[in-house]
Amino acid sequence: MAVEAEASPKLNLSQTDINWDRLDKTRFHVIGAVLFTIQSAFLHPIAVVKTRLQVAGSGFDHMHGFSLFQNILKNDGVRGVFRGFGTAAIGSMPGRVLYLTSLEVSKNLVLRSINDSDMPEATRIALANGVAGLVSNLVSGAYFVPLDVVCQRLMVQGLPGTIPCSGPFDVIRKVLNAEGFRGLYRGFGMTIVTYSPASALWWGAYGAAQHVIWRSLGYQNDGGKSPSHLEMVTVQAAAGTMAGACSSVLTTPLDTIKTRLQVMDNYGVGRPSVVKTANILLKEDGWRGFYRGFGPRFLNMSLWGTTMIVTYEWIKRLSVKQD
Repeated sequence: MAVEAEASPKLNLSQTDINWDRLDKTRFHVIGAVLFTIQSAFLHPIAVVKTRLQVAGSGFDHMHGFSLFQNILKNDGVRGVFRGFGTAAIGSMPGRVLYLTSLEVSKNLVLRSINDSDMPEATRIALANGVAGLVSNLVSGAYFVPLDVVCQRLMVQGLPGTIPCSGPFDVIRKVLNAEGFRGLYRGFGMTIVTYSPASALWWGAYGAAQHVIWRSLGYQNDGGKSPSHLEMVTVQAAAGTMAGACSSVLTTPLDTIKTRLQVMDNYGVGRPSVVKTANILLKEDGWRGFYRGFGPRFLNMSLWGTTMIVTYEWIKRLSVKQD
């Protein structure tokens, strides 16, 4: 009897992994829109600092992130660190519907297709999450890249090499006049080629990390005892933090190039391209130039990973269909 008492508790998977079929879709998207907007409000100032650090000729190239944050507050007030937030918050709502729907549907389909396979459970979960992250990024990228172009141009208003704009519609008008529709898709190829695999890596790492953490705590995936709410939040936050931190290290150089492609106009070398932008970064700062804004981005991705996944899992629990 003593041996049975000390056996590892069984994990009730239905409490920690809520699939698409169990969700009330309307509640899922409405609650998600509200909570993710609140989350993005907390992280937006970090995105502003990161973007300004990455822009050429900004004068902030060698400043630390916190010093730049203080500089923006001093010169522009609270409004300065929230430049572009209204556009991002309102504009991202349709994109989130696309992202979350494609994420959950594709994950559910993959899990069903490999349910009877001989894969280890951690591998199966990581694969399903990874494919879902890849698909959702591909589907939503066509919407989010133009929004990203507009928001980032609003974030860097007043810096050398940028065109003054009075708001999001003025940004769109000036970009269309200067470059046509393709101007709204600057960095699209790089976003898809690099961030789709990165999204797959993030979600795959999250799924695998969560599974490993549950196992290390002694839980078994056989139904039975459910973890406490505090345990679920802690495990999900830890897995999200690890996935976000790893992703920031791998994607910051690409993010720096993408940001410059999307916001800079006065390169003096014709239409900016990935190769031209990379060469300029190398000439300015060497290889370290590709990691401009790494501190704020690392912080942003780590915090984003933690808060996003906790918020996301909470939204799913709030949206479970009532029997």
